[in-house]
Amino acid sequence: MKKVYKGAKTREISFPLGGIGSGSIGLSGNGRLIDWEIFNRPNKKSFNGFSHFAIKAEQEGRLLDARILNGDLQAPYIGEHIRGGPWYSGYGFGPESQTMAGMPHFRETEFRGEFPLAGMTFADPSFPGRVELLAFNPFIPLNDQDSSIPAAFFEWEIENTSKEPITYTIGLSVGNPIPTERVIHRYQESVSETGHKIHTLGLSSKQYGEDYPQYGDICIATDADEVSHQDFWYRGGWCDALEMYWHDFAKPGPLNNRTYTEEMPPSERHKDTATLAAHFTLNPGEKGKVRFTISWSFPNMVNFWNPQVDGSNSWRHYYASLFKNAEASGKYALEHWDRLLEETLTFKEALFSSTIPEVVKEAISANLSVLKSATCLRLTDGSFYGFEGVTEDTGSCEGSCTHVWNYAYALPFLFPKLERSMRDLDFRYNSRPDGRMTFRLMLPVGREQQHYHACADGQFGGVIKAYRDWKISGDTEWLMSNWSTIRNSIEYAWADTNVDQWDPLKKGVLEGRQHHTLDMELYGPNSWLTGFYLAALKAGFEMASFLGELDTAETYNRMFNKGKEWADQHLFNGSYYAQRVDLSDQTLLTQFGSEAVQGYWNEELEEIKYQIAGGCVIDQVIAQWHANLCGLGEIFDKAQTRTALQSLYRHNFKSSMRNEANTWRLYSLNDEAGLVICTWPEGTSKPSIPLTYNSETMTGFEYQAASHMIQEGLVEEGLSIVSAIRDRYDGEKRNPWNEIECGSNYARSMASYSLLHAFSGFEFDMVQGMIGFQPVQMMEGEYRTFWSLDQGWGIFEMSADSLSVKVLAGKLNLKALKLAVSEINHIYIGDEEIGFTISENTVHFQNEVILQAQQSVVLKLVH
Repeated sequence: MKKVYKGAKTREISFPLGGIGSGSIGLSGNGRLIDWEIFNRPNKKSFNGFSHFAIKAEQEGRLLDARILNGDLQAPYIGEHIRGGPWYSGYGFGPESQTMAGMPHFRETEFRGEFPLAGMTFADPSFPGRVELLAFNPFIPLNDQDSSIPAAFFEWEIENTSKEPITYTIGLSVGNPIPTERVIHRYQESVSETGHKIHTLGLSSKQYGEDYPQYGDICIATDADEVSHQDFWYRGGWCDALEMYWHDFAKPGPLNNRTYTEEMPPSERHKDTATLAAHFTLNPGEKGKVRFTISWSFPNMVNFWNPQVDGSNSWRHYYASLFKNAEASGKYALEHWDRLLEETLTFKEALFSSTIPEVVKEAISANLSVLKSATCLRLTDGSFYGFEGVTEDTGSCEGSCTHVWNYAYALPFLFPKLERSMRDLDFRYNSRPDGRMTFRLMLPVGREQQHYHACADGQFGGVIKAYRDWKISGDTEWLMSNWSTIRNSIEYAWADTNVDQWDPLKKGVLEGRQHHTLDMELYGPNSWLTGFYLAALKAGFEMASFLGELDTAETYNRMFNKGKEWADQHLFNGSYYAQRVDLSDQTLLTQFGSEAVQGYWNEELEEIKYQIAGGCVIDQVIAQWHANLCGLGEIFDKAQTRTALQSLYRHNFKSSMRNEANTWRLYSLNDEAGLVICTWPEGTSKPSIPLTYNSETMTGFEYQAASHMIQEGLVEEGLSIVSAIRDRYDGEKRNPWNEIECGSNYARSMASYSLLHAFSGFEFDMVQGMIGFQPVQMMEGEYRTFWSLDQGWGIFEMSADSLSVKVLAGKLNLKALKLAVSEINHIYIGDEEIGFTISENTVHFQNEVILQAQQSVVLKLVH
């Protein structure tokens, strides 16, 4: 059942509507158009002039009602802090008039969201009709082009609930975001491929040339049969524009057009607004739909956050290669609307049909929204790039940061090509000759590398991800093209040039100085970062063996086994995995120079700062989580891993934060629950200045741990963590579609996608043509889950007497199917029976099975 947000629970909602790497507009919980992040940078808490939808109803030349398609604006009402706002606005002046909160609007609204689709209902005793909104932007796995359209899609459905025919008008008003004296607003009609009229109203300017950062345009469009338009709202002072707009709209009949052809003098420069309205008549009980799009094109991206002193700092958006301008993308959206919506709905319904707890589906789907936020960019050739998250107006921590994006499991399965492009950029531009990897990619690509030492979890995570992406795609040529860099990045651990001295003696254990995702360094062996190293060695062994580099493979395998044995024996304390470090040993720092001593030595207590020591840290066995998801097998002792996760839950899960001392960022408060980064259980000594962020609850880390617990059979524990997170993001306290960490729309939150695989036990190896499912829970003897790989995506179903794999889009080449059952009678594709053998719960097909879209392979079970 869809979760319904009402009243105060809509306060923080901003549902992003836009393409992957194309920017987005937020649909607020009351129907406002906010967070206009379409201008190549974040733009939180923003509005674009008086942009809004409005509706009116009339009958026989008489206005029945007219109101803005918004619900109540939620408190506070004292006014907002506005960056660079004019006098007589902002805090202390009440809500801005651009919120339209002072205009007639709907008394009752409800918001429902199952990303990538949002739905709203509007009702008011004075309005004669039922109003519903469906808003989305296409989200179609593997189809990255249609999922990157720079547009927001709105479909309004009106039902005439009266006993007489009524003529309805829905108007979309949008501000021209470029306040220049050379504004152009142009209405046009054209005919679509299907023979329908498309009406567009473009908002642009002649002020800037095509190579300027500010160059661009917005377009509003509809395919309604009957329209009217007002190219410009009235230009005047004070509140003249809004007064005249409402005078024009809130009366019977179509809008009278208004145009301004003369250029304004610079002293009178201001933002103009335009309105496009659709008109239709409904009989009693009849329903009608109207479609609108808001599309945009600001094709010139500029690195404003970290520009080069010399040379170019700009490049063109990928979407500019798909669409000439905003009008082109708006037309495309309307011409292909039915297909785009159908394919998006197919994905959404497949995902939400998975028989896993509702809160898990909510967590998985909600964080897919990160891909449609300002966190993500697509470079000129379509390659994918991501900040960690975003602040109000700038990307938060640049560079497709490898240690943060380690956690993000949505992109590699839903858009594998885009994920591989991240590997390609990383291995091409961030690798140094000795194998040292920079963990932030500087833009534009090809500029100087970041000058900082390597990050252990980011560097070895890159190896694990390369192995995963190879298995998802089955593309060995791609692996070979990056193999030398992958191999070098592994072997940097013992390279003579490794200034951090990770593993100079090739013991399979990380020592020395180890930078990590909590932004500091650890100085003693620990399972968290050694685990990444071990998983990279094991992945390297698998890849080297496949490529015929047997000596390399043997080296990696020997080091992996040696390191694993040491870690299981020396880092596990009987309850969990800890760090081995003598905090009083300053020589651990002095070997790295005065900078390390100055940054990490607590002179007052003569102790090394920012360490775990005997603490119970959230990521202590994260490498096993990665290995489970990627098919790498055992990294740490299985029994010890499960015990460590039990201890993690016991010590780090807080059912209430009310009595916890959190000296760091406040992501949970009062009686909210969460899993904190690190604790020091009774009997252990907490460093005086311990691990950074230790008392925070950051959702990406929490999802990782919850997912891993579910993988290891600790289902209730994992579910309680997921529920705690989503309770914090309830629409009133925080936005359900914006899980924060170091800023909004944080990439690490996409760790939630791994919950799908944790419940389904999904396995894959497209190199060998194998997929598998080992569900951890069956609901009433049936199971269903969504799956996606590089070739295609679909659903897996399991009942008491059969199992099936269905392809919904693309295709799937299968040689083997790994399942939790071994007694199978027959296998069919349609009416054709397929030959097979079974060994070790794996079905081997006599001949390779190639499933096309809408085809299934069905396995009948023996009873």
